[in-house]
Amino acid sequence: MSRPAHRRPEYQKINKDLFVLTYGALVAQLCKDYEKDEDVNKYLDKMGYGIGTRLIEDFLARSCVRRCHSYSEIIDIIAQVAFKMYLGITPSVTCNNSSRNEFSLILDKNPLAEFVEELPAGRSSLCYCNLLCGVIRGALEMVHLAADVTFLQDRLKGDSVTEIGITFLKKLDEKKYRRKK
Repeated sequence: MSRPAHRRPEYQKINKDLFVLTYGALVAQLCKDYEKDEDVNKYLDKMGYGIGTRLIEDFLARSCVRRCHSYSEIIDIIAQVAFKMYLGITPSVTCNNSSRNEFSLILDKNPLAEFVEELPAGRSSLCYCNLLCGVIRGALEMVHLAADVTFLQDRLKGDSVTEIGITFLKKLDEKKYRRKK
């Protein structure tokens, strides 16, 4: 028996609360496994990077976005489409410089930190949601854009907002990644 040609694949969704609690347990275990916050931050970023390199394919297939022609278009797609699609939020976007390659995503609500009131004692330099930075960086790299993605402010550290900074470093050489025909 063959599959219908025009049928879209069905995606199984997990309960958001289950995901957030599981993520919290992961971060707690990493804090037990690593003494230094920097090591936990690096591991979360590395995990996020791996997720981002795979998630971009799903995003491009499901969102049907067209090719972007500026960094500001890319940031708008990340904020208005990707964050909404995967996290159910829409962060606001600000441009941080005149060359228009540095942007901030300001999250009014951070779903990954929904059940977290404060960072563990002695873990003041922990970037609890550093996984998000890795996801963004990995996804951008897969579409040939090098970027530095870091948390600039975090409500868990007492800041007034949660802010992710994205700096586009340079466009990677597209010729290097083109398929030979």
